[in-house]
Amino acid sequence: MNDASDIQGQEAPRSRGAVLFSGGLDSMLAALVLREQGCAVTGISFASPFFSPRQAKESAAAISLPLEIVDFSDDILSLVEHPKHGFGGALNPCIDCHGRMILRAGEIVRSRGWDFVATGEVLNQRPMSQNRRSLEMVAKDCGVADILLRPLSAQLLEETEVERKGLVDRSRLCAIKGRSRKEQMALAAHFGLEKYPSSAGGCLLTEKLYSNKLALLRNQGRLRDRKAITLLKFGRHFLLPGGAKAIVGRNLAENEAMRNIAGDADYLILRPIGVPGPTTLLEGSASAEDLATALRLCAGYSDKVPGDIRVRIFKGEELQEERSVTPLPREEAHGWLL
Repeated sequence: MNDASDIQGQEAPRSRGAVLFSGGLDSMLAALVLREQGCAVTGISFASPFFSPRQAKESAAAISLPLEIVDFSDDILSLVEHPKHGFGGALNPCIDCHGRMILRAGEIVRSRGWDFVATGEVLNQRPMSQNRRSLEMVAKDCGVADILLRPLSAQLLEETEVERKGLVDRSRLCAIKGRSRKEQMALAAHFGLEKYPSSAGGCLLTEKLYSNKLALLRNQGRLRDRKAITLLKFGRHFLLPGGAKAIVGRNLAENEAMRNIAGDADYLILRPIGVPGPTTLLEGSASAEDLATALRLCAGYSDKVPGDIRVRIFKGEELQEERSVTPLPREEAHGWLL
Protein backbone atom coordinates (compact mmCIF):
# COMPACT_ATOMS: atom_id res chain seq x y z
CA MET A 1 0.00 0.00 0.00
CA ASN A 2 1.27 3.47 -0.87
CA ASP A 3 1.64 6.13 1.77
CA ALA A 4 -0.92 8.94 1.52
CA SER A 5 1.71 11.56 0.72
CA ASP A 6 3.61 9.48 -1.86
CA ILE A 7 0.82 9.37 -4.47
CA GLN A 8 0.12 13.06 -4.26
CA GLY A 9 3.81 13.77 -4.71
CA GLN A 10 4.22 11.81 -7.96
CA GLU A 11 5.10 13.96 -10.97
CA ALA A 12 2.99 11.96 -13.43
CA PRO A 13 -0.15 10.57 -11.78
CA ARG A 14 -2.23 8.05 -13.65
CA SER A 15 -5.07 10.58 -13.82
CA ARG A 16 -6.44 13.53 -11.91
CA GLY A 17 -9.84 14.15 -10.47
CA ALA A 18 -12.07 15.41 -7.69
CA VAL A 19 -13.99 13.41 -5.12
CA LEU A 20 -17.09 14.78 -3.44
CA PHE A 21 -15.84 14.78 0.11
CA SER A 22 -18.24 14.92 3.06
CA GLY A 23 -15.64 13.61 5.46
CA GLY A 24 -17.57 10.42 6.21
CA LEU A 25 -15.95 7.02 5.89
CA ASP A 26 -17.32 6.33 2.39
CA SER A 27 -15.89 9.51 0.90
CA MET A 28 -12.55 8.87 2.62
CA LEU A 29 -12.43 5.36 1.17
CA ALA A 30 -13.37 6.55 -2.32
CA ALA A 31 -10.41 8.95 -2.28
CA LEU A 32 -8.03 6.31 -0.92
CA VAL A 33 -9.09 3.61 -3.40
CA LEU A 34 -8.34 5.95 -6.29
CA ARG A 35 -5.15 7.27 -4.78
CA GLU A 36 -3.84 3.77 -4.17
CA GLN A 37 -3.78 3.06 -7.90
CA GLY A 38 -1.88 6.24 -8.73
CA CYS A 39 -4.62 8.82 -9.25
CA ALA A 40 -4.14 12.36 -7.94
CA VAL A 41 -7.28 13.26 -6.00
CA THR A 42 -8.57 16.54 -4.59
CA GLY A 43 -11.53 16.64 -2.22
CA ILE A 44 -14.42 19.00 -2.92
CA SER A 45 -16.62 19.89 0.05
CA PHE A 46 -19.65 22.17 0.05
CA ALA A 47 -20.75 24.76 2.60
CA SER A 48 -24.23 26.23 3.08
CA PRO A 49 -26.51 27.48 5.87
CA PHE A 50 -27.68 23.87 6.29
CA PHE A 51 -24.42 21.92 6.42
CA SER A 52 -20.83 22.64 7.33
CA PRO A 53 -17.48 21.43 5.90
CA ARG A 54 -16.08 20.97 9.42
CA GLN A 55 -16.03 17.16 9.27
CA ALA A 56 -14.60 17.24 5.76
CA LYS A 57 -11.70 19.40 6.93
CA GLU A 58 -10.91 17.05 9.80
CA SER A 59 -11.09 13.90 7.67
CA ALA A 60 -9.10 15.41 4.81
CA ALA A 61 -6.33 16.34 7.22
CA ALA A 62 -6.33 12.79 8.61
CA ILE A 63 -5.55 11.29 5.17
CA SER A 64 -3.48 14.21 3.80
CA LEU A 65 -6.05 14.94 1.10
CA PRO A 66 -6.03 18.36 -0.59
CA LEU A 67 -9.44 19.91 0.04
CA GLU A 68 -11.34 22.78 -1.55
CA ILE A 69 -14.47 24.33 -0.02
CA VAL A 70 -17.20 25.52 -2.39
CA ASP A 71 -20.02 27.85 -1.32
CA PHE A 72 -23.24 25.98 -2.12
CA SER A 73 -25.70 28.39 -0.53
CA ASP A 74 -27.42 29.70 -3.66
CA ASP A 75 -27.59 26.20 -5.13
CA ILE A 76 -29.28 24.57 -2.15
CA LEU A 77 -31.71 27.46 -1.65
CA SER A 78 -32.84 27.22 -5.26
CA LEU A 79 -33.32 23.46 -4.85
CA VAL A 80 -35.39 23.91 -1.70
CA GLU A 81 -37.53 26.39 -3.62
CA HIS A 82 -38.01 24.09 -6.64
CA PRO A 83 -36.89 20.47 -6.10
CA LYS A 84 -37.21 18.62 -9.41
CA HIS A 85 -37.31 15.22 -7.72
CA GLY A 86 -39.14 16.29 -4.56
CA PHE A 87 -38.17 16.05 -0.91
CA GLY A 88 -37.21 13.20 1.38
CA GLY A 89 -38.68 12.73 4.85
CA ALA A 90 -38.32 16.45 5.65
CA LEU A 91 -37.38 19.47 3.52
CA ASN A 92 -34.37 17.68 2.03
CA PRO A 93 -34.07 17.55 -1.79
CA CYS A 94 -31.38 14.86 -1.56
CA ILE A 95 -31.40 13.59 -5.15
CA ASP A 96 -31.37 17.08 -6.62
CA CYS A 97 -28.79 18.28 -4.11
CA HIS A 98 -26.36 15.46 -4.83
CA GLY A 99 -26.77 15.92 -8.56
CA ARG A 100 -26.06 19.65 -8.27
CA MET A 101 -22.93 18.94 -6.22
CA ILE A 102 -21.69 16.54 -8.89
CA LEU A 103 -22.45 19.16 -11.55
CA ARG A 104 -20.48 21.82 -9.65
CA ALA A 105 -17.56 19.44 -9.13
CA GLY A 106 -17.71 18.53 -12.82
CA GLU A 107 -17.41 22.20 -13.75
CA ILE A 108 -14.27 22.44 -11.65
CA VAL A 109 -12.81 19.25 -13.12
CA ARG A 110 -13.41 20.29 -16.72
CA SER A 111 -12.16 23.84 -16.20
CA ARG A 112 -8.84 22.38 -15.03
CA GLY A 113 -8.55 19.66 -17.62
CA TRP A 114 -8.84 16.86 -15.05
CA ASP A 115 -10.20 13.42 -15.82
CA PHE A 116 -12.98 12.40 -13.41
CA VAL A 117 -15.45 13.20 -10.64
CA ALA A 118 -15.84 10.55 -7.94
CA THR A 119 -18.30 10.08 -5.09
CA GLY A 120 -18.47 7.80 -2.06
CA GLU A 121 -21.92 6.47 -2.95
CA VAL A 122 -22.65 2.81 -2.26
CA LEU A 123 -25.28 0.97 -4.28
CA ASN A 124 -28.45 0.36 -2.20
CA GLN A 125 -26.97 1.84 0.97
CA ARG A 126 -29.79 4.38 1.07
CA PRO A 127 -33.06 3.07 -0.33
CA MET A 128 -34.26 6.34 -1.87
CA SER A 129 -31.15 8.18 -3.05
CA GLN A 130 -28.66 5.37 -3.73
CA ASN A 131 -30.70 2.71 -5.52
CA ARG A 132 -29.66 1.93 -9.08
CA ARG A 133 -32.39 4.07 -10.62
CA SER A 134 -31.46 7.11 -8.52
CA LEU A 135 -27.76 6.72 -9.27
CA GLU A 136 -28.49 6.54 -13.00
CA MET A 137 -30.87 9.51 -12.77
CA VAL A 138 -28.27 11.65 -11.02
CA ALA A 139 -25.61 10.68 -13.56
CA LYS A 140 -27.92 11.70 -16.40
CA ASP A 141 -29.08 14.96 -14.81
CA CYS A 142 -25.66 16.21 -13.69
CA GLY A 143 -24.21 16.31 -17.21
CA VAL A 144 -20.96 14.54 -16.33
CA ALA A 145 -22.00 10.90 -16.66
CA ASP A 146 -19.02 10.17 -18.90
CA ILE A 147 -16.52 11.08 -16.18
CA LEU A 148 -18.51 10.10 -13.05
CA LEU A 149 -17.07 7.32 -10.85
CA ARG A 150 -18.50 5.52 -7.83
CA PRO A 151 -15.32 3.69 -6.74
CA LEU A 152 -16.92 1.73 -3.88
CA SER A 153 -19.57 0.12 -6.10
CA ALA A 154 -18.03 0.54 -9.57
CA GLN A 155 -17.84 -3.17 -10.40
CA LEU A 156 -21.60 -3.46 -9.86
CA LEU A 157 -22.37 -0.52 -12.16
CA GLU A 158 -21.94 0.19 -15.86
CA GLU A 159 -18.37 0.76 -16.99
CA THR A 160 -17.57 4.44 -17.42
CA GLU A 161 -15.61 6.22 -20.12
CA VAL A 162 -12.87 6.92 -17.59
CA GLU A 163 -12.44 3.18 -17.02
CA ARG A 164 -12.60 2.31 -20.72
CA LYS A 165 -9.78 4.75 -21.43
CA GLY A 166 -7.63 3.18 -18.72
CA LEU A 167 -7.47 6.36 -16.67
CA VAL A 168 -8.75 4.29 -13.73
CA ASP A 169 -8.26 0.52 -13.35
CA ARG A 170 -11.75 -0.95 -12.96
CA SER A 171 -10.35 -4.22 -11.55
CA ARG A 172 -8.97 -2.31 -8.56
CA LEU A 173 -12.28 -0.61 -7.78
CA CYS A 174 -14.83 -2.16 -5.39
CA ALA A 175 -18.13 -4.04 -5.49
CA ILE A 176 -19.71 -2.93 -2.22
CA LYS A 177 -23.49 -2.75 -1.87
CA GLY A 178 -26.15 -2.59 0.80
CA ARG A 179 -26.36 -1.07 4.26
CA SER A 180 -23.87 -3.27 6.07
CA ARG A 181 -20.62 -1.49 6.91
CA LYS A 182 -18.47 -4.63 7.19
CA GLU A 183 -16.75 -4.22 3.82
CA GLN A 184 -16.05 -0.54 4.44
CA MET A 185 -14.60 -1.34 7.85
CA ALA A 186 -12.35 -3.99 6.32
CA LEU A 187 -11.23 -1.51 3.67
CA ALA A 188 -10.58 1.09 6.34
CA ALA A 189 -8.35 -1.40 8.14
CA HIS A 190 -6.49 -2.03 4.87
CA PHE A 191 -5.72 1.69 4.61
CA GLY A 192 -4.76 1.93 8.28
CA LEU A 193 -7.73 4.08 9.25
CA GLU A 194 -8.31 3.59 12.94
CA LYS A 195 -10.53 6.59 13.66
CA TYR A 196 -13.23 7.80 11.34
CA PRO A 197 -16.74 9.23 11.67
CA SER A 198 -19.57 6.72 11.63
CA SER A 199 -21.53 9.06 9.41
CA ALA A 200 -21.03 12.44 7.83
CA GLY A 201 -24.65 13.54 7.88
CA GLY A 202 -25.46 16.70 9.76
CA CYS A 203 -27.70 18.30 7.11
CA LEU A 204 -30.31 20.37 8.92
CA LEU A 205 -32.76 19.84 6.06
CA THR A 206 -33.21 16.21 7.13
CA GLU A 207 -34.43 17.30 10.60
CA LYS A 208 -38.20 17.62 10.71
CA LEU A 209 -38.35 20.25 13.46
CA TYR A 210 -35.87 22.45 11.61
CA SER A 211 -37.72 21.87 8.34
CA ASN A 212 -40.99 22.98 9.95
CA LYS A 213 -39.37 26.33 10.69
CA LEU A 214 -37.81 26.58 7.25
CA ALA A 215 -41.12 25.70 5.58
CA LEU A 216 -42.67 28.89 6.97
CA LEU A 217 -39.96 30.99 5.31
CA ARG A 218 -40.40 29.01 2.09
CA ASN A 219 -44.14 29.63 2.11
CA GLN A 220 -43.50 33.33 2.71
CA GLY A 221 -41.02 33.52 -0.18
CA ARG A 222 -38.20 34.40 2.23
CA LEU A 223 -35.64 31.69 1.55
CA ARG A 224 -33.19 34.38 0.38
CA ASP A 225 -33.41 36.18 3.74
CA ARG A 226 -30.03 35.12 5.12
CA LYS A 227 -30.67 36.66 8.54
CA ALA A 228 -33.94 34.74 8.93
CA ILE A 229 -32.23 31.53 7.78
CA THR A 230 -29.42 32.01 10.32
CA LEU A 231 -31.90 32.59 13.14
CA LEU A 232 -33.54 29.20 12.48
CA LYS A 233 -30.65 27.62 14.38
CA PHE A 234 -31.49 29.44 17.60
CA GLY A 235 -34.31 29.41 20.11
CA ARG A 236 -37.92 28.23 20.12
CA HIS A 237 -39.91 29.54 17.15
CA PHE A 238 -43.57 30.50 17.58
CA LEU A 239 -46.05 31.55 14.93
CA LEU A 240 -48.28 33.95 16.86
CA PRO A 241 -52.05 34.21 16.34
CA GLY A 242 -51.70 37.42 14.34
CA GLY A 243 -49.19 35.86 11.92
CA ALA A 244 -45.89 37.27 13.23
CA LYS A 245 -43.06 35.01 14.35
CA ALA A 246 -41.39 35.23 17.74
CA ILE A 247 -38.13 33.50 18.68
CA VAL A 248 -37.48 32.77 22.37
CA GLY A 249 -33.88 32.09 23.42
CA ARG A 250 -33.15 28.90 25.36
CA ASN A 251 -29.95 29.86 27.15
CA LEU A 252 -27.45 32.66 27.67
CA ALA A 253 -25.41 31.81 24.56
CA GLU A 254 -28.49 31.82 22.35
CA ASN A 255 -29.71 35.08 23.86
CA GLU A 256 -26.44 36.78 22.97
CA ALA A 257 -26.27 35.28 19.48
CA MET A 258 -29.84 36.31 18.70
CA ARG A 259 -29.22 39.90 19.81
CA ASN A 260 -26.12 40.08 17.61
CA ILE A 261 -27.96 38.77 14.55
CA ALA A 262 -31.18 40.77 14.99
CA GLY A 263 -29.85 44.13 13.83
CA ASP A 264 -31.53 47.49 14.13
CA ALA A 265 -34.72 47.31 12.09
CA ASP A 266 -35.81 43.77 11.22
CA TYR A 267 -36.70 42.62 14.73
CA LEU A 268 -37.83 44.00 18.04
CA ILE A 269 -35.76 42.67 20.92
CA LEU A 270 -37.68 41.88 24.12
CA ARG A 271 -35.79 41.43 27.40
CA PRO A 272 -37.19 40.90 30.91
CA ILE A 273 -35.74 42.96 33.73
CA GLY A 274 -35.37 42.09 37.38
CA VAL A 275 -35.63 38.36 36.68
CA PRO A 276 -33.55 35.87 34.62
CA GLY A 277 -35.27 35.20 31.31
CA PRO A 278 -34.90 34.84 27.56
CA THR A 279 -34.14 37.32 24.86
CA THR A 280 -37.15 37.21 22.54
CA LEU A 281 -37.11 38.44 18.96
CA LEU A 282 -40.28 39.62 17.26
CA GLU A 283 -40.57 40.55 13.61
CA GLY A 284 -40.56 44.32 13.28
CA SER A 285 -43.75 44.30 11.21
CA ALA A 286 -45.75 42.56 13.94
CA SER A 287 -49.16 43.92 14.90
CA ALA A 288 -49.82 45.53 18.27
CA GLU A 289 -51.72 42.37 19.27
CA ASP A 290 -48.78 40.11 18.42
CA LEU A 291 -46.41 42.43 20.27
CA ALA A 292 -48.59 42.15 23.37
CA THR A 293 -48.60 38.35 23.02
CA ALA A 294 -44.83 38.23 22.50
CA LEU A 295 -44.25 40.28 25.65
CA ARG A 296 -46.31 37.80 27.66
CA LEU A 297 -44.49 34.92 25.96
CA CYS A 298 -41.13 36.39 26.95
CA ALA A 299 -42.34 36.77 30.53
CA GLY A 300 -43.78 33.23 30.51
CA TYR A 301 -40.37 31.73 29.70
CA SER A 302 -38.64 33.80 32.40
CA ASP A 303 -38.02 32.45 35.88
CA LYS A 304 -41.26 32.27 37.81
CA VAL A 305 -41.95 35.08 40.27
CA PRO A 306 -45.20 36.22 41.86
CA GLY A 307 -47.16 38.75 39.86
CA ASP A 308 -46.33 40.55 36.63
CA ILE A 309 -42.90 40.90 35.00
CA ARG A 310 -41.48 44.02 33.40
CA VAL A 311 -40.18 43.59 29.83
CA ARG A 312 -38.17 46.11 27.84
CA ILE A 313 -38.56 46.57 24.09
CA PHE A 314 -35.48 47.48 22.05
CA LYS A 315 -34.69 48.23 18.43
CA GLY A 316 -31.04 47.34 18.20
CA GLU A 317 -29.49 48.97 21.27
CA GLU A 318 -32.16 51.68 21.51
CA LEU A 319 -34.78 51.25 24.23
CA GLN A 320 -38.28 51.89 22.87
CA GLU A 321 -40.45 51.32 25.91
CA GLU A 322 -40.99 49.17 28.97
CA ARG A 323 -44.18 47.32 29.92
CA SER A 324 -45.44 45.29 32.85
CA VAL A 325 -47.09 42.08 31.62
CA THR A 326 -48.70 38.94 32.99
CA PRO A 327 -46.64 35.84 32.05
CA LEU A 328 -48.31 33.63 29.46
CA PRO A 329 -48.63 30.00 30.66
CA ARG A 330 -46.28 27.93 28.49
CA GLU A 331 -48.89 25.31 27.75
CA GLU A 332 -50.99 27.99 26.02
CA ALA A 333 -48.13 28.70 23.62
CA HIS A 334 -47.35 25.07 22.70
CA GLY A 335 -49.82 25.13 19.84
CA TRP A 336 -47.90 27.99 18.22
CA LEU A 337 -44.54 26.18 18.20
CA LEU A 338 -43.06 25.48 14.80
